[in-house]
Order: sequence, then structure tokens, then C-alpha cells
Amino acid sequence: MSEALVLEGITKGYNKGKPSEVQVLRGVDLSIAKGEVVALVAPSGAGKSTLLHIAGLLDTPDQGRVVMGGREMGGLSDRLRTEARRGDVGFIYQFHHLLPEFTALENVVIPQLANGVSKSEASARALNLLEKVGLSARADHRPAALSGGEQQRVAFCRALANGPGLLLADEPTGNLDPGTSDQVFGALMDLVRSTGMGALIATHNLELAARMDRVVRLNQGRMG
Repeated sequence: MSEALVLEGITKGYNKGKPSEVQVLRGVDLSIAKGEVVALVAPSGAGKSTLLHIAGLLDTPDQGRVVMGGREMGGLSDRLRTEARRGDVGFIYQFHHLLPEFTALENVVIPQLANGVSKSEASARALNLLEKVGLSARADHRPAALSGGEQQRVAFCRALANGPGLLLADEPTGNLDPGTSDQVFGALMDLVRSTGMGALIATHNLELAARMDRVVRLNQGRMG
């Protein structure tokens, strides 16, 4: 089984050279195989979001390597990093961030259009993804007409719209009540399993973490 993501010796600090300098990550190593779902558990302020941003090419490490699908990311130009983020990585956040003026279907179509996919092909894939999470009948509804759980399931579909090899999620069910959270998490796991991508999912919910393939813990900038 090949690797969707490899992080080697990742360090990251802020306010370099100043009295207020903070070292957030202190040599993080992490490998995620294709088809593997890994839970990232960390206390607040431990560097979880920083690690996810580096893994998703939204930020760069001070030291270390980011390898995605066997491809070294460190030497890429800004344009190639943007292309990799758009096509190779799917992001899910605690809040859905759907575009309110567009329907559920259109929210899943738009990132595909930005990636050069034809409208007909994008629409067919979007509807297929929405069907997988039980939302085909709600495809023409705008976010305001959807429940919180439905909105988050649309966000899952949007993150997977371009067929990324890596999914990164930051508290994807943290804004939902326990019952809805369990249902939505099940839909997310089904989507990830059906694609064979690798996934790193940050969560404070230890019950959800236990349902994933592996749990890694970040504390004081190190994996432990």
C-alpha cells in the first residue's frame, strides 16, 4: 500500500528571532497510506491546525519534507502548489463554508469547473457524490434550506469533488449535535472508504477517533 502523505522532520515557528518566538512544531514525522484513515488528537494550542495547513500546502515548514502521493512538494512553484491543493487535496472544516447563493449541486460542481472539468461531467459527478450521502433529493436546495448535518455532508462532497488522493479535516463534526455528528461521520467514512484516499482527521471526539484506522497524538509540537 503506497503512501498518500509523508511528513518528515516538520518544524514550524512564529516570530522568528524575537523574544516572543514560539516553536509550534518540533520535528513531526507522519506517514498515511492510501486507504488509511488516521485520527489526529491534540489539545488546544498544540499545533494541530498548523500541521494540517502544512500537510495541505497552505503553509510551508521551516524545516522538513512534505511528500504527497510520492511527489516532493517542497520545491514547487506557487502555481504548482496551487494546482496541487486544488486537485490533490480535499479540505473539510468545522463549519461548512458553502456558497449561500448556490444550490448543493452547484457547490459541488464549482470546484470541478475551476479544475477544468466540463459542466456536464462535473454535474454528473456531483450528483453521484450527493447520492452517496443520501442528498440526491436535496441537490437543488440552497444551504439555508438544509439542516446543519446536510450542509456538512455537502461540504464533504465538495472536498471530494476533484478526486483528491488526500483528505484533511479539522473537527468536521465539531459543530453538530452528538446524534447528527455520528450520522455525518458515518457518511464521511463511507465516502473515504469508497475512494481509497488517505485521510487525516483532527478531532477532540475520542469515540469517533476510535472508529478510525489509527490514532496519532500531537503534544507540545511532537508526535507521541
